Amino acid sequence: MVELGVELAGVRLSKPLILASGIVGVSAATLKRAAKGGAGAVTMKSIGPEPRSGHPNPTVLEWECGLVNAVGLSNPGMEEGAKDLAAAVKMVKAPVIGSFFAKDVAGFGDVAAKLAEAKPAMLEANLSCPNTMRESGVPFAYEPEHAAEAVKAVKGRVSGIPLIAKLSPNTHLLKEVAKAVEAAGADVINMGNTLGPGMIINLEARKPVLANKAGGVSGPAIRPIAVRCVWDVYEAVKIPVIGTGGVCSGRDALEMMMAGATAVGIGSAVAGGGFKVFGKISKEMEEWMGKNGFSSAKELIGIAHR
Repeated sequence: MVELGVELAGVRLSKPLILASGIVGVSAATLKRAAKGGAGAVTMKSIGPEPRSGHPNPTVLEWECGLVNAVGLSNPGMEEGAKDLAAAVKMVKAPVIGSFFAKDVAGFGDVAAKLAEAKPAMLEANLSCPNTMRESGVPFAYEPEHAAEAVKAVKGRVSGIPLIAKLSPNTHLLKEVAKAVEAAGADVINMGNTLGPGMIINLEARKPVLANKAGGVSGPAIRPIAVRCVWDVYEAVKIPVIGTGGVCSGRDALEMMMAGATAVGIGSAVAGGGFKVFGKISKEMEEWMGKNGFSSAKELIGIAHR
């Protein structure tokens, strides 16, 4: 019998697969469907201080190796978002993660405190989205001191709910940022987010396809980079890591765990294959583990470092 269950900062997941933020919006019903499909935990689309419409369409483009998107963090704001999160917590049997962002340090604390009222299993500070830039135009996740300030602001307002710091592959200071958020009190690191930005041009129209022109690149094309980032963060910190980026199969998920991930975020694969991908990936993981003498997913975490 193969046991896929893992634990993140005291939160038990029946499977190490997590619905990544931004895939299905803030609807409690869709999060419930993801959990029924086999997700061990589900993450709501990031909520900000105020309602935000995001970028005009087209915002998402499928290409031969994944997706390019520039949605622009559309969301209903923290007041309505907290209500949606509370509904999800009641409806979904799997742990629900409340993702959030802000444009300044104080805002991170404000939104976290509001979402905490819904009593999610965990909170996730989205420090890495290009739309979460500080006034200098640089995302919080790019610089250790600013990432740490945001985490401290959240920990100063919220207690009793584990905090995930969502980092970015787009910084040369990744290990330093990881160490900084750990020292500031983060309980888990989600490594990571989209790569880029990238651009695809429509030859006939002679202009970029996305309305925003450029967007974050996700999907299979970025998986080798995501695996390397997980490897680096695992070596830098002692807190658990969620490996996110390009995972589409059981072998992909196992690779992430061997690099150091305790759990694995699934995003673009859901956009392309629906919620059934969680069951598919879990089954493939179980089959490989059974054939190769592993009885627990915990045995795989960081094994490639040994």
